[in-house]
Amino acid sequence: MDIAVIYASYHHHNTRAVAFAMADEVGADLFSVNEAPRDLSPYGLVCFGSGIYAMRHHRSLIRYVASLPAEHRDVAIFSTSGLGWKRLHRDLRGLVQGKGFHIVGEYACRAYDTFGPLRLIGGINRGRPSASDLSRARAFIRGVARYEEK
Repeated sequence: MDIAVIYASYHHHNTRAVAFAMADEVGADLFSVNEAPRDLSPYGLVCFGSGIYAMRHHRSLIRYVASLPAEHRDVAIFSTSGLGWKRLHRDLRGLVQGKGFHIVGEYACRAYDTFGPLRLIGGINRGRPSASDLSRARAFIRGVARYEEK
């Protein structure tokens, strides 16, 4: 099965590290959101992810997903943030479901964050995503890839 991992990663490149680990684990095609193809038909599974900015995925990823045609497609969602909460996927989750996509899994990872007042104290979660965070990202992509093979 062909898999695409499409990500937006700015500032500390936390999400880039997670996306690279996931793509490497399953031999997926890896695209930054600015280079992502408009035609996703070659892919049985597409993973969308970014850092969380103001409680939602990066606007460039939201715009990209919004521009895709509505179709049945299996997708996974991932993110990095200071909190590492899946509930921050709400906006992207609603968008992909509204397009008829089927979400097969979600992964959220704590990451180094210097947003707003956190900058004054040097940020939180320094050193994250850690090796164990990346290991969990690899396990996540293996799990959703196996789901798709069924």
